[in-house]
Amino acid sequence: MFDRDKWNEIFSTIRKNKTRTFLTGFSVATGIFMLIFLLGAGRGLRNGMKDVFAQDATNSMQIWGGRTTKAYKGTPEGKWIQMVNADLESLKKSIGKIDAISAMSYIPGAEVISYKDNFGNFNVSPIHDTYKEIKNFDVIEGRFLNKIDIAEHRKVVIIQDEVEKILFPKETSLGKFININKIKFKVVGVFIKKDFEENSRDIYIPITVAQKIFNNNDHLRRISFTLDNVSVEESKEIEKQITYKMAAIHNFSREDRNALWIQNNIENSKQFSAMFSGIEKFVWIIGIFTILLGVIGVFNIMMIVVKERTKEIGIRKAIGASPASVISLVLMESIFITAASGYFGLIAGVGLLEMISKFNWIEKLYPPAAIYFLNPQVDLGIAVGATIVLVVTGALAGFFPARRAASIQPIDALRDE
Repeated sequence: MFDRDKWNEIFSTIRKNKTRTFLTGFSVATGIFMLIFLLGAGRGLRNGMKDVFAQDATNSMQIWGGRTTKAYKGTPEGKWIQMVNADLESLKKSIGKIDAISAMSYIPGAEVISYKDNFGNFNVSPIHDTYKEIKNFDVIEGRFLNKIDIAEHRKVVIIQDEVEKILFPKETSLGKFININKIKFKVVGVFIKKDFEENSRDIYIPITVAQKIFNNNDHLRRISFTLDNVSVEESKEIEKQITYKMAAIHNFSREDRNALWIQNNIENSKQFSAMFSGIEKFVWIIGIFTILLGVIGVFNIMMIVVKERTKEIGIRKAIGASPASVISLVLMESIFITAASGYFGLIAGVGLLEMISKFNWIEKLYPPAAIYFLNPQVDLGIAVGATIVLVVTGALAGFFPARRAASIQPIDALRDE
């Protein structure tokens, strides 16, 4: 393996066939580069999407009222299904595996929020204190809404960090009072979250306050809840239970799929994982196929080398060279070309991923897409696996030419010449 004379011969052969060796090595390097880069990019996309989808608990479900498309027992087609507080209590009692449940209401009309001379239009969402158990976000200052806020109808709010930057550019927001449609609310906390929308600016207030002050009704926009340790099949069955229960309450057909819209994150999470597993498998297929094309190139160049050196190999064997030494010479050259080229492709792929991650190229090129692409990288196992693939394919590419070289008889080699 470390015979200096053999390595000198290998490099001499490479120098004589620079263009052919370069093109062959380039195809191998391209294959490894594509494999590493696509796997890393796929991992970055998965990380980003996971981070975005993580705003919803993976064991949660959400319900929105829809519009009927079928007439049913005197109820005309086109009826809007308006959920109310009683629906929340009914589902809480009838669905046995509910862990945490919350609802979101709404504020009709313009939502003008101000503090001193700073103002803006933000998304004000009336919620329960349990909402934080269903939506994942971090409270970075103060606290979240609590049961006392809900029960006592306290005029308090928790605002997103983006809202704080606008309303409180030079001072802390905690303890200050902001105006929501000319009604004062005390800021008790600040939270941070990632969202699909680039300009997500949310404010949460107690649902009881909103229904009493702004709406004067018990209407709900959405009901959300988490389920305790249920499978995908069980979650689908719970979807049916919800549909049947709400159909009986609001008098619409169980078969009307547009009357309610139910988001099943348990099922969606499984589909999401399966989709990205499929993408990774597809990337592996593309990368390995490209590597194989490079290996075929190595195989061809080694067959040509053996053909060109037939006389030399014959003379070697005539003066006592063993078949093993001839095989090792050809194999070493094949493995060297494959491994060296693949190593450059590996370094280039990892280097590009590191630069994308370090310098936030996605955010600079297209900021809205940045949240969907996070920490593109390949783990050590993939790098080791790629290295093993290189060595094995290099050995395979050189095996048959090496065996052909070892089978050459000196007299036949000299006769062919």
